[in-house]
Amino acid sequence: MTPEVRESGKGINIILDDDPPLTGARIKVIGVGGGGGNAVNRMIDTGIEGIEFVVANTDLQALKRSRAPVKIQLGGRLTKGLGAGADPEVGRQAALEDTDKIIEVLEGADMVFVTTGLGGGTGTGGAPIVASLATELGALTVAVVTKPFQFEGRRRLQQAEQGLSELHESVDTVITIPNERLFAAVPQTASFADAFKAADDVLRQAVQGISDLITVPGLINLDFADVRTIMQGMGMALMGTGYARGENRAIEATQEAISSPLLEEASIKGARGVLINITGGHDLTLFEVNEAATIVRQEADEDANIIFGHVIDDTMADAMKITVIATGFRREAATASAAMGATMPITTPPRHAPRLPEELPLSKTPPRLRDDLDVPTFIRKKAD
Repeated sequence: MTPEVRESGKGINIILDDDPPLTGARIKVIGVGGGGGNAVNRMIDTGIEGIEFVVANTDLQALKRSRAPVKIQLGGRLTKGLGAGADPEVGRQAALEDTDKIIEVLEGADMVFVTTGLGGGTGTGGAPIVASLATELGALTVAVVTKPFQFEGRRRLQQAEQGLSELHESVDTVITIPNERLFAAVPQTASFADAFKAADDVLRQAVQGISDLITVPGLINLDFADVRTIMQGMGMALMGTGYARGENRAIEATQEAISSPLLEEASIKGARGVLINITGGHDLTLFEVNEAATIVRQEADEDANIIFGHVIDDTMADAMKITVIATGFRREAATASAAMGATMPITTPPRHAPRLPEELPLSKTPPRLRDDLDVPTFIRKKAD
């Protein structure tokens, strides 16, 4: 509809439009494979707001157990709903079989998180396809993934590394959590199931820590444009959240955000892009904000682009929370810390949407773009 222009009588043109303005970034999380589906369930259970959840899997039984409102069965003709059999090539072919469905679900997103557990079939082979399609649709695409335990064997570890390499070619930023680091972060008495729940919660915190920056307004506000500036095309990323109370809360929360048992030797040292968001009550002082920001600044590259935000939360009297996203690590640092994990401490009725039809209309996507998207970028590069 054509906007209506009216003269206000004071030399100011007022532009009226019957169509309501679009506000806010549209964020989607898609869990690929069993590990990704479990992570999405955890996010839904904890009540993350402002995000649209999707799961994609070759395993029909796992899809039925998912609490995501949108579900995509990948490779129904190829796998007959029985999974990928821990074969990444089957996972890749299954995703390629259903690129139209993936495009339809992801279209219109400003930011897409692709979460999966690497090492198996569907996630390892399918997630790079999903991520590449999201990127080509114009979304800021962030992969949040886990890597296998050492006891899962050499083959699974090698498959995970290959999948991670393909993800790096397909996304803007990758946050990696090696499951092996959980041994340093959970008590020896923790059950096997509880340990995997802890890993799912780390993925959840990574997504929520970033999405909250976009969806929660602040005194010094951070928005999608700020997140995009720090994360677009930046490769490996580190994301951490710290929480503390009392007299030394600024130092303690900041140290917790930039160091964790899940990190081992990795740190934000040398990061060229840093986003800092500090949340606290009305008693949070300028001195404390400066203290926290200085610790982060001293660790990052001296020429780092640092974006700062501050949120006042009346429920956080005597407490402080800081979220740090660090990106733009130099290649040599990335090589030295190839298994970098997220810097988050481990803390603590189902809605079944109808199955998507075999073929979905793609009215919003130009035909030529759809033809190009049928073969994701990193696969086209290999063919050249």
